[in-house]
Amino acid sequence: MTVAKGNENMLAAWDGDEGAHWAAHAERYERGATPYRRRLLDAAALRAGERVLDIGCGAGRTTIEAARAVAPGGRALGADLSSAMLQRARDVAAAEGLDNIEFVLADAQVHEFAGAAYDVVLSQFGVMFFADPVAALANIRAAMAVDGRVLFFVWQGLDRNEWAATMRSVLAAGRQLPDPPPGAPGPFSWADPDSVRRILTTAGYSDVALDDVPGDFDLGDDLDEAFAFVRDMGITRSLLADLDEPTRQRTLDDLRRAFAEHQTDRGVLFASAAWLVTARRG
Repeated sequence: MTVAKGNENMLAAWDGDEGAHWAAHAERYERGATPYRRRLLDAAALRAGERVLDIGCGAGRTTIEAARAVAPGGRALGADLSSAMLQRARDVAAAEGLDNIEFVLADAQVHEFAGAAYDVVLSQFGVMFFADPVAALANIRAAMAVDGRVLFFVWQGLDRNEWAATMRSVLAAGRQLPDPPPGAPGPFSWADPDSVRRILTTAGYSDVALDDVPGDFDLGDDLDEAFAFVRDMGITRSLLADLDEPTRQRTLDDLRRAFAEHQTDRGVLFASAAWLVTARRG
């Protein structure tokens, strides 16, 4: 696999411990973002016979639903950096009897998507991690049909995403955590709408629009499930790694209490917000 300069760290994470955690807890991750996935697919209005490319497909649930929506005659390809998640995606697609779907281990910033002109490009929180997003989106554009359309979900800022802000605040354990440089690859790198429009326009897209989509982010059916899920996440492990044991345990206790404040009869829910980004190939 060819990896673009600057994306090596993302490959190490997603084809390493981070991807392994996502693969092991795929159903939990997918349930957490179910409302966003449904909104993305509704907005895409996929039709039989269309060719779909899913960027950062993870364990493949969006790709699988897209493949089902474009049958008969259509196909879906999911691309991701995680071998573990892609293997799970292939296993699930096979178990569900889909024969119009493929998954490829690929850095979409440089991968040659040969053999198809994609009518629709989707991504559910998968495009925010490129070292050079303009180059990545230009490369994806080159694989699209002339009248192709893109639909991406990307996170808005921490101030609109209570789940991430709470975790960051509690896991800081009194430390001053550095803010990532503006535009640095990461979950919130596409939070600024002007920056998003500039990326897509520079990469050759037209009719760029962003819709504000708030929603609940579901971290678990109950407190025990949510806490067990989150304590093994990459962000949790990394922020606890250099704490002494008493501080580490106290911080985990604080995190559990913060989650308890968000337990409802529908699960452990936090406020979240994303941009639904749409555009044409141009």
